[in-house]
Amino acid sequence: MSNATTEFDPKAFRRALGNFATGITVITATTPDGKRAGVTANSFNSVSLEPPLILWSIGKNSGSCEIFEKASHFAVNVLAADQIDVSNHFARPSDDKFADVDFQDGLGGAALLPDCAATFQCEAYETLDGGDHWILVGKVVAFEDAGRAPLVYHQGSYSVVMPHSRFPAKKDNEPAAIERLKSRFQDNLYYLMVQAVRAYQADYAPLQLSTGLRTSEARMLMVLQETPQLCRKDLLKEVNMPEAEVDNAAEILQRKGLVSLEDDCYRITQQGEDQAEALWDLSRQEQDKMFADFSDEEVATFKKVLKQLAGR
Repeated sequence: MSNATTEFDPKAFRRALGNFATGITVITATTPDGKRAGVTANSFNSVSLEPPLILWSIGKNSGSCEIFEKASHFAVNVLAADQIDVSNHFARPSDDKFADVDFQDGLGGAALLPDCAATFQCEAYETLDGGDHWILVGKVVAFEDAGRAPLVYHQGSYSVVMPHSRFPAKKDNEPAAIERLKSRFQDNLYYLMVQAVRAYQADYAPLQLSTGLRTSEARMLMVLQETPQLCRKDLLKEVNMPEAEVDNAAEILQRKGLVSLEDDCYRITQQGEDQAEALWDLSRQEQDKMFADFSDEEVATFKKVLKQLAGR
């Protein structure tokens, strides 16, 4: 029996469309005479790998249509989980949306926003009529993947990505050899430790990424909270990460106002202290959840074993 709705009330239709979760982007462009546009859009989608094409749509009544029509390029800035303010900013009408906004000029002068999950620089490829919207197809000529957790939009609200808890069920007809192999693995402590870390990370990593900080940035901030000032060489030892990754993370933390650099030494700011404390709270909450079924004695024994192994 079908409950399909055939009368297209715009509000009801929009609510139904809201069941499809999307990412959020800020699309930017600049005309040859220097006029800029920046709009928040969740209509971004991939089209083709060869050639590399993407699309998005803009309302025909938008004041930015003329700029996108005249621009040779546009940029797709895929927002990260901590960029809700950026999304709201470019969604609001303004005479100059780029006043007091940090950005770099990309190809064709299209603005590239910092700290995004990804950016795609596109040549204007084709414009299609899509009802009350124009569908803009772009050919990707450059892109950057920062690996940040994306900002998600679902049913009219901002959301974050979380891993699905469902795992494949065991098949009744699995060969006995596979079962014996599994049994051997289940007796191997190294294998069990690796699997335990993976399971822990699968649940915890998305929560940490939803703060807008990658693992390297979060680790550096938490280290600096414990030791509020560290010179670069000492920081490299403490965080145990590649030098290039440390420098990149430090640059991002400085840009966010969480860390300052003076005399080649990094210092955590008050804003950084607050963010680090939030990270520790998140870590404690996850730890309490993961070990809720174990007694205090079991947890203490487990901690003792880990400390002894880590100290070898």
